[in-house]
Amino acid sequence: MRPSISRSTVAGLFSVDHSAEAVNSRIGRDADPRLADIMSILVRHLHAAVKEARLTTKEWQTAIQFLTETGQMCTAWRQEFILLSDVLGVSMLVDALDHQRPEGATENTVLGPFHVADAPRYSNGATISLDNKGEPSLIRGRVLDTGGNPIAGACLDVWQCNDDGFYDVQQQDIQPQGNLRGIFESDSEGRFWFRSIKPRHYPIPHDGPVGKLLNLLGRHPYRAAHLHFIISANGYDTAVTHIFVPDCPYLAEDAVFGVKESLVVPFSKVDDAAQAAALGFDGPFWLAEKDFVLAGIGQQPTADIKTICK
Repeated sequence: MRPSISRSTVAGLFSVDHSAEAVNSRIGRDADPRLADIMSILVRHLHAAVKEARLTTKEWQTAIQFLTETGQMCTAWRQEFILLSDVLGVSMLVDALDHQRPEGATENTVLGPFHVADAPRYSNGATISLDNKGEPSLIRGRVLDTGGNPIAGACLDVWQCNDDGFYDVQQQDIQPQGNLRGIFESDSEGRFWFRSIKPRHYPIPHDGPVGKLLNLLGRHPYRAAHLHFIISANGYDTAVTHIFVPDCPYLAEDAVFGVKESLVVPFSKVDDAAQAAALGFDGPFWLAEKDFVLAGIGQQPTADIKTICK
């Protein structure tokens, strides 16, 4: 006599129609609830994508080889998986979902791979350009709270690539150490100002599997011209952001989708010899002005995340 098979056992068997359910049914009761929730969602969507695309065995093997090569490309200074997340827009999406702020507060964007802790500290007015390349610029503004009040003593950690399109850590034997990066502090009126160069566009690393993927998709690897900022102050939500140059040809095509309209800042050419000399420039320079608005820790965003996701 054939042994009976319980319905619960049958429910755990694999089939095309119920493939995700079969996998998710194996998650144990003792699994961390948040991990179990994330993995069940991931499995559902992954299986749905495989079915919609009707992937072949050869195509899936190609995908696995791509992921293997992505991992093999990772080093202390080259995180190819983060690069993959960036070019798929996932980094920006996670950041946006995780940093909902009140109306008027400065918007976040991606951190990028080239931030360095303990950058040189400078007084307001100093220059961070140590290689004497690029078009001189003055960056100035204020750090405010959402009520328009100045925040004194706010920390502004800034960095950017040089005029050749490389960060100092990418050219450790070529650029001066600490080139185009520094830490400033807002004054008693929330003001900050420093000298640098006009940001320029540059390609993300594209000599690896992510670069090959971009090429196959007919996409370029260029980031829109920008200057990085991390603005922090006691009692306020830290803002990780950029300012973007409006005349950059890649503004609407940033490879990692990092551009937000509120972060595009006019750069005006100043050709006044007396003003240039007073600010420490030898000739004409670019002027960019940007106020950063920090939300207090615990301030409610303008819209609840559950409402946004519906």
